[in-house]
Amino acid sequence: MRSVGPCCTCKCEMWIPDALHETADKAKGVIAFYCAYGHSQVYIKGENEETKLRRERDRLQQRLAEKDDEISRQREMREQTERRLSATRGQVTKIKNRVGHGVCPCCTRTFENLARHMTSKHPTFTAEVAE
Repeated sequence: MRSVGPCCTCKCEMWIPDALHETADKAKGVIAFYCAYGHSQVYIKGENEETKLRRERDRLQQRLAEKDDEISRQREMREQTERRLSATRGQVTKIKNRVGHGVCPCCTRTFENLARHMTSKHPTFTAEVAE
């Protein structure tokens, strides 16, 4: 005797004789029978076409969800990089405007000749900026 699991209607444990199981093997794995309380059952040995298609569908849905997650992650990374770039551009513009008005970017003092001040008081500033 082989257990085939519970009845789908009354949940009683069902068993089929070995001979019936062997017949199912020969009949491509599908046999119909009744539980002890008379509920109709179908025993499918192995995997049928419906199960294969369902598993393939689930696998493809999983792959699609993974692709959607990857697209969302890439979009978020791009938006974050764009925000960072925009903030950097703002800082550069701010410094350019201050220097254009003669304000030293190092000590925030105002000078008529900022170029002369930078070479005499902050000679390593251009080297620091280049790094």
